[in-house]
Amino acid sequence: MHRRGGTAWDARELLWSFVRRDLTVRYRHALLGIAWALLTPLFQMLLFSVILGRFVPNDPRVPYPVFAFTGLAAWGLTASALRSAMQSLSGNAYLVSKVAFPREVLPLASVLVALVDFAVTLVLLGGLLLWFGLPLHPTALLLPLVVLVQLAFTVGLALLLAAANLWWNDVRHVFDVGITLWLFATPVLYPLPVVDGVAGMLLSLNPMTPIVSAYRDLLLTGTLPAAGPALAAVLASVGMFVVGLTLFRRAEPRFAEIA
Repeated sequence: MHRRGGTAWDARELLWSFVRRDLTVRYRHALLGIAWALLTPLFQMLLFSVILGRFVPNDPRVPYPVFAFTGLAAWGLTASALRSAMQSLSGNAYLVSKVAFPREVLPLASVLVALVDFAVTLVLLGGLLLWFGLPLHPTALLLPLVVLVQLAFTVGLALLLAAANLWWNDVRHVFDVGITLWLFATPVLYPLPVVDGVAGMLLSLNPMTPIVSAYRDLLLTGTLPAAGPALAAVLASVGMFVVGLTLFRRAEPRFAEIA
């Protein structure tokens, strides 16, 4: 009989050990260590600022490099977490097939590692705000709520991808295409009002759209996110978390057979 080994909360010490392991493996042999978490969005910001900075209409109060970096930082949390979590079960096949523990610990550890990288990028974002002479608004204190909503959505989707990738090897190839398309279908590099009509309506249905917009509202303009999109983001995130966790646990008894 399959033994699950408790809940993720019961296995929290195991969770933290996986987080420490993944951070160590990721940066141990990197010359710049965790600085790579800064260099990736910084390079992307510079690249897109050169390519798009002159063409994308933007709030004149916010320089395009800061606008783009904020979007890339927010997007990077989810994209990095999903990419790592997708391979968390297949990459630990021995543990999945031989050891009794709550398997959601593995994708959850991947999300937490991405959260550490994200915290580092926020430090750089603070430096950019100072560099460009932008104020730090009191609304920034509400940022943890946005991060919490984003994490709920990301964890739910991460659980689905991790399980699916264990069943079907093609998932990672589909993911590579899908995550790129999703990036450009999210207002990461452009403000949402630029896209109107049916395309704009479809973009507004993207769960990441109100999340990315909320980062800019709180950090760059000092305004509160619009109530309607914010509520939609909360409902979508809670729904994704519940669906992801439910389907993951239903499939979990067969993980050992196919790992």
